[in-house]
Amino acid sequence: MPDSPSSVAVVGAGQTAAVAARTLRRRGFTGSLTILGDEAHTPYQRPPLSKELLDGSQEPADVELLSAQWCRDNDVELRLGAPARRIDTAGRAVELEDGSRIRADRVLLATGARARRLPGAPEDDDRIIYLRGLDDALRLRGLLRPGGRLVIVGAGFVGSEVASTALARGVTPVVIEQADVPLAHVLGTEMGRFCADLQRSQGVELHTGETVSSIRTGADGVVVRTDGGLTVAGDAVVVAVGAQPNTDVARASGLSVSNGVLVDEHCRTSVEGVYAAGDVANHHHPLFDRWLRVEHFDNANKQAMAAAKNLLGRPVVYDDPHWFWSDQFGLNLQHCGDIHGWDRLVVRGSVADRDFIAFYLADGVLRAAFAADRGSDVYAAKELIARKAVLDPRRLADEDTDLMELMDELTEAAEAVPAGGN
Repeated sequence: MPDSPSSVAVVGAGQTAAVAARTLRRRGFTGSLTILGDEAHTPYQRPPLSKELLDGSQEPADVELLSAQWCRDNDVELRLGAPARRIDTAGRAVELEDGSRIRADRVLLATGARARRLPGAPEDDDRIIYLRGLDDALRLRGLLRPGGRLVIVGAGFVGSEVASTALARGVTPVVIEQADVPLAHVLGTEMGRFCADLQRSQGVELHTGETVSSIRTGADGVVVRTDGGLTVAGDAVVVAVGAQPNTDVARASGLSVSNGVLVDEHCRTSVEGVYAAGDVANHHHPLFDRWLRVEHFDNANKQAMAAAKNLLGRPVVYDDPHWFWSDQFGLNLQHCGDIHGWDRLVVRGSVADRDFIAFYLADGVLRAAFAADRGSDVYAAKELIARKAVLDPRRLADEDTDLMELMDELTEAAEAVPAGGN
């Protein structure tokens, strides 16, 4: 196969697809470029769906990523409402559901993820919303009326952001979470407790340790019941219990799949010429030495750029420590890294004052960080995570220690070690 393809097809038309297309053209790719999307909308940003678009401060035009005009100007064929069926890996083409074929030397799978459904919940009621797309957000926005009551199943980042937005619009949010604290699998128990306290202090009615057993709709709204005997009524319910990777096309194409499409550090799938990036990609991360599938905006951007360069025959390793943010209840929360295997939590600042950064260490090596209103500290933490150096917990906790200077010290120490030395 030639180092540089003459035709590329991107399956999926979201954040990853848009960034990949821009990167390909910016990097000088002049061949045929086709984006295939199953939605009717041009590519758009998803983070505003639970925040700015939901609260009405932004409209659909504000979240657009690739306009039809940009596609015309850059000779990109954007085919909307055109779901793919499979990749003909031998014939180098993408087969669509309508039977047509798109020729492509290389293919980027950017099919994203879909909302995980709640078993037993009615499927055809407009008051039960899975917030995954633009139409979902607009429908929910129309239901947020002052004085109303919104039930939210799931206290993860999406559920929490919806609760924050609802509260700001004069709606009382009632959140039901299966775990004992929100986000325990992402942040651990102590920081999960911080998130729970934050919600309750702002007026959210948060119920933890409760598993939803049924959702019923009627003329007066919705009623949600749990296994523990809790009964909650509201005008509508948002189900935010996670997402599942869209792997149907990958499976039909014979690609290796396990909690997403398996890709290496170059975003390559198990089939030559086929790459994957974004929410659908389960990436073997060279920094953490384990498989990670990340459903965040920043990962979609950076992995898309890496995939685009690699499919053009310009090898680049994707080893970003991962970072995401969440704006809720007047705070900017940020997280970076991966807490897997951590054995010590070190806090700089004050959790009580909601001004802190928490460091997750494993054998003294920084693996992850979580912060409230400390974006600059998170930036430094990302760099420290990438260094994989053993750090002194006392210095991390000490507000007088400049984290950027600590990073410079590590750089100088590394440069002082002779080549081949210990």
